[in-house]
Amino acid sequence: MDIEDRKMAEDLIQVAPAAILTTINTQGYPQTRALFNLRNKEQWPKLVPLFEGHRKDFMVLFTTNTSSSKIADLKHNRKVSVYYHIPDQARGLMLSGEIEVVQDIEMKKSIWHDGWERYYPLGYDDPDHTLLCLYPMSGRGWNQSHTYHFEIGEKI
Repeated sequence: MDIEDRKMAEDLIQVAPAAILTTINTQGYPQTRALFNLRNKEQWPKLVPLFEGHRKDFMVLFTTNTSSSKIADLKHNRKVSVYYHIPDQARGLMLSGEIEVVQDIEMKKSIWHDGWERYYPLGYDDPDHTLLCLYPMSGRGWNQSHTYHFEIGEKI
């Protein structure tokens, strides 16, 4: 991956309106859903400093309900893909790897946003509030007719 491809990927995840997460259920079928793209600088400006330190490793964070089917899927298989796209610009990026459940209450508190009580009524330490973290292993992207693939951590 060259520097321009990496920049395209970094830029895309900072503006894509949603992050599309795919897990594998216990029957082996993909399960895809849209989640907040917490790396979107306009939607979540408070988190920009956190993600600035993770430009090279493309770290992804999600909040979700502990009671959700995503968590049930991840107990069976932690392999996921996350897809970011802007269809009208013909741009997309898929990141793949194994996702982890984050238990750190301070991390949950640091990313908490007002209004999330509608999802987690008891606040950042609600037992039904789970934080997920992905350090992807690889990425595959496209920008109009240009496609690229990279392994995270590969030298550029």
